[in-house]
Formats: sequence, structure tokens, C-alpha cells
Amino acid sequence: MPIRERIKARRGFMGNGLEPAALGVVAGGSGDDLRVGLVNTREFGMVISAGLGASDAALAGGVFAKDRAVVHASVELTDGAAFLTRFKRTFAYQRLAARGLAPDAALEKCFAALIDLGRSEAGRTIGEVTLDLAVKDAALVGAVSSKPCAPAPTRLARPIAKIDKLIHPEKIGIVGVSASGMNFGRIILKNLMGSGCPPERLVIIRPEESEIDGVKCVASLADLPAKLDLLIVAVPSGAVYPLVDEIIATDKVHSVMLIPGGLGETEASVEPAAALAARINAAHGRGDGGPVFLGANCLGVVSHPGGYDSWFIPLERLPKPAKKAKRNSVLLSQSGAFMITRISRNPWLDPAYMLALGNQTDLTHGDMLTYFAARDDIETIGIYVEGFKDGDGLDFVRAVRKAVASGKQVVVYKSGRTEAGAAGVMGHTASVAGDPVLFESVVRQAGAMVAEDVDTFDDLFYIAGAFHHKTVGGNRVGGISGAGFEAVGIADSTVTETFRLEMGQLSPDTVAKVQEILVAKKLDSLVTVRNSIDINPGADDECHLAITEAFAQDPNIDAVVVGMDPTAPSVMALDASKLRPGWDIHNPKSSLHLFPPIVERNDKPIIAIVDGGPLYDAMAGGLMDKGVCVFRNCMRGTRALARYVEARLYAATLRG
Repeated sequence: MPIRERIKARRGFMGNGLEPAALGVVAGGSGDDLRVGLVNTREFGMVISAGLGASDAALAGGVFAKDRAVVHASVELTDGAAFLTRFKRTFAYQRLAARGLAPDAALEKCFAALIDLGRSEAGRTIGEVTLDLAVKDAALVGAVSSKPCAPAPTRLARPIAKIDKLIHPEKIGIVGVSASGMNFGRIILKNLMGSGCPPERLVIIRPEESEIDGVKCVASLADLPAKLDLLIVAVPSGAVYPLVDEIIATDKVHSVMLIPGGLGETEASVEPAAALAARINAAHGRGDGGPVFLGANCLGVVSHPGGYDSWFIPLERLPKPAKKAKRNSVLLSQSGAFMITRISRNPWLDPAYMLALGNQTDLTHGDMLTYFAARDDIETIGIYVEGFKDGDGLDFVRAVRKAVASGKQVVVYKSGRTEAGAAGVMGHTASVAGDPVLFESVVRQAGAMVAEDVDTFDDLFYIAGAFHHKTVGGNRVGGISGAGFEAVGIADSTVTETFRLEMGQLSPDTVAKVQEILVAKKLDSLVTVRNSIDINPGADDECHLAITEAFAQDPNIDAVVVGMDPTAPSVMALDASKLRPGWDIHNPKSSLHLFPPIVERNDKPIIAIVDGGPLYDAMAGGLMDKGVCVFRNCMRGTRALARYVEARLYAATLRG
């Protein structure tokens, strides 16, 4: 490139839409009221950002709450007006508004021009565009600078329809089963059979053996009589490379599960693993797209609809009893241990499918989410992400938007939020963690609920499954408890960084109805009807439930949180009572029996709080088994509700 052209490229004036006037900016030197820009990210492609001016932005790290310093969005999933709405949350905009300088029309024009540029063919060679702006007379004044980049390389499309073969296989093969010891391959075989997979669905690839544990063996892939739907590979990592070449060459398999680690996670394996991925990618260019590969460094798959469990965790260590009448969620995780611990601690999550992606040698987060977003039987999708392959973040947020637009719920937890955590991600699954703030902003803008820690992920994934079919009509909540601290705690927990629940104003009819209940229970002299309401420790099960239903039927209330006060002597909360025999959860008048029908017949979300120790596990578990959404802490339950209501209301605007 000639020197003059290189100078123009650095300044951003190359006739490709980067002239200030084309972006709605009056050239006039650098401004510091706000900074707006495009950046060509490794994961998401072109992203538009807007927030604090350059000098403030340098000081903003860790100081501002979410969406206050800067907001981001994929240019594919927004427009000028929508991004302006998002930008209005920032301190930069609100400071301008307080000075009477917020130039909405100019900002929308600038955002729209940048978005159009980011979507254009010219945008493929733009690495970064930065606008440092001031506001004068309702106009944006400042300078535009840019950096070029080479167009990003593309991978061949994976034949993701073959994921159906992976999760609903008729015929499954296994490589790496020991005939004499209990290695990973043998444990997987035991789990397959223990989960109800009959021997005739299975075949073992092992020379010099005719059968192992009643399952037929064949000497090689070439000796298979028919094409396998799924091949599970549980051999040492060094043996994977020639085996994958054989899988591709023989064309005897639709899908492959690579269990071994050490393929790309260690320094010595980076180049061989990259070459392996390239050969797999090249195979996707042939007629039927070749086989799809899950992993490597992959725990495996549990597919309840597919009738198999290929995790190498013995079933005695992680039983998976049905906790839902209808399994309608999926859990996707880059880490197998993340899924193990979540299901062990929270069996009521109970997904229909659980898949470990490992280091994404082939199938990626975007591929998996795209596939499940299109399935009518899936309502909620939970995803643990360590990092994206190049460009896959864009496929991922496209799939998030598609899923949300079709009425599904997507919950995401991203690790590697610190420098130390990012280094751990690289060592675990050979992933690049990326910018956590940009990740969260872009993925939330696409429509997902993004959790900042594991507990929040558990809460959001659980509450999403519990309330998918409930109506979320607004942000007005009702709070009820016989414990004063809970009544206050519910009200105190209604505010998050980006959203607020309001304590709904009870209608006169509801006030009268609750007053009648209190009179009947001789509590009226002790309790004032309000929201949130402390109904006194003397309130029994019937009192809790009657007031809960009265709140749920109030037109000014959109959701209810009720503390069940399990330690109160009037509540039937014990598995068995020595002091009052029969005054326990098995009594037909206990909350365990009377609460589920209330939840069923009311269309609004209702959360029950069972705050107590192990003595009350039976009450909490029994309610959850019957479909009641239960939290063991009022603050945690209310915060989860606030996050969930925010996501549901935003999803409604996306669909609208």
C-alpha cells in the first residue's frame, strides 16, 4: 500500500464509510463526552460499543455497575434505535441528559451508520473504528480513527443435522474397552448398559476379542457390517490421531465422541491437535459433510430421549432419577465436572440432554445451540462456556436470538472472568476466554440470561424451567412471610444492577380478603395488611396458602414470593413430629399437599421459601417434586425472580 494510503487508513478516511460526515459526526478534533466504536472481535465478529469518553473509560474498570460504563451489541442483532435504548443506561448518556445535551437523533444516526458499516463487505477488513466525541448544539463533534485487519478465515459448516445421530443413536460403537480391567472405556460400557441400552445396540471395536460383557466385538471399523450412528472413542490421546484418520477414511460413522484429554490443552499437543481439527474440517467438504465430532476432552453425553448415558462417572456415584414429569431442557457444558456437580447438587434441574463439549475440536457452542434452538421439545437451554472458537460467538448469539424469538429461554455462565481464570481456561480446554464484559453485554443483548457465578446459574436455570409456562406480565411482586426478617428481606432483594421489581400496591379487594383471613385465624390484631406482609409466626399452613392465593389473584401483582416459615410451630413442616404426632408434611392439610394445586391453577409465578436446615429438606424436596418452585433463602429467591422477570420482559420486546 502506498505511504499516502497507509496514512489515510490510520486516520480512517478511505472512502469506505469512515468519513466523519458519513457517520453523523462533525469533524472538529477529539471530544471526550463519549466514545463510540466498532471492533472486529475474534469471537463475535463486528461489535458496536458506546460509553464513557476516553479519559473516563481509562478509570472505569471495576468502578461502574453493569451497563453503566459501556454497552456492546453484535451489529447483526441490533439497529440504531435499539442500540440507543441500550446506550441510555450508561452514565455517559445520563450525564449528557442531566446537562440538557443528550442528542438522541444524532446518536441514533451515528449508531445506525456504524451498524451499516459493520454489516457491509467493507466492514470485513476493518479491525477497529473509534469515535471520540463531544456534543455541541445537539450535534456530535469529534474525530474518527480506524485500524484495518485481514478478513477472518472461515471454517466449513458442520453438518449439525447429524447431532441427531449423536443424541438419538440406534447403533453405538466403543473403542478402548478393556477386556480385563475397569478403564474409562469399560465404565462407559457399564453405564450404557446400566442406563437401559441393550447389548444388541452396542458393538466394541477390539481385535482378538469376540465379546466383552455380552457385547459383540469386531476387529476394526472396516469390519463393521453397517454404518454406526455413534462411535465413542476412549483410547489414550496418542492413539486418537490415526484413529480419526481411519474414521474419516472408512466413512463408517455418522458421529463421534472423543473422550481423551490432552488434545490441544498441553503445549506439546497444540500443533498436532490443530492439524487434526483441520483434517476433520476438510472432511466436512465432502458429499454428506462427513462425521461430526464431540470433544475432545469430553465427559460424554446423557440422552434420556436417546436412552443412553455415556458419562464415565459410575451410576452409583451419580444416579439420575426423573424429577420432572416432562424433561424439556438441555445442559451444554465445556466442562464435564460442571455438569456433574450441578446435577449432583440440583437434581431438580433434570435436563433431557446433557452434553460435554470439551475443547470443541469440531462441534462448537454455536453448533449445539443452533441445533437445540430449533427443537420444539426443548424449552430451556443452560450453557457453561469457557471460550469460543474463532467466529463461533457470532453463531452463538444468532442462535440465542433464534431460541428466544421462538419462546425458549437461554441461561449462560461464562468462566475465565479474571486474568488467572483465563489462564486456567486455556489449560483446561484449549480455549481463549475473551473479554468478560463484552461477552456478557453482547450475549444479554441477544436475549440470554447471563449468570456471574455458579450459584446464579443454578438459580436461573432452575427458575426458568419452573416458570416457562407462567405469565410474566410485569415487575410487580408480592411478599409474604411469618418471619419479619423475610418480609423485609424480600423487599430488600428486588433490585439488581440492571433491573428493579416493584412491591405491588394491593387492590382494596385483596386487602379486604386478607383481612378476613387474618380475622378467621385471630391474627388481625397483630398484623397490618400491606406488601410485603409479616403474617406473624402464629400463622399456620392454611393462612400462608390463603394469603398467597389472594396475592396471586390481585391484578396489581405479577409474581409472589412466600416464606413458608418451616420452623414456626404452627406450620406442618417436619417429616415427623414427636411433640404433635400427625402435625407433619404427611398431613393432608399440610402445605406439601395443598400448595401444588394453588401453583397449578394460578398463572403467575409463585416462589416458596423454605429457609431451614436439614430437618426441612423433606418439605422442600417434596414441594419441588410436585412442581413448586422452592428456594432455601428469601434473598436468593427474590434476586433470581428479578433477573428472570427482566429477561422475560426483554424477550417479549424482542418477539414483539
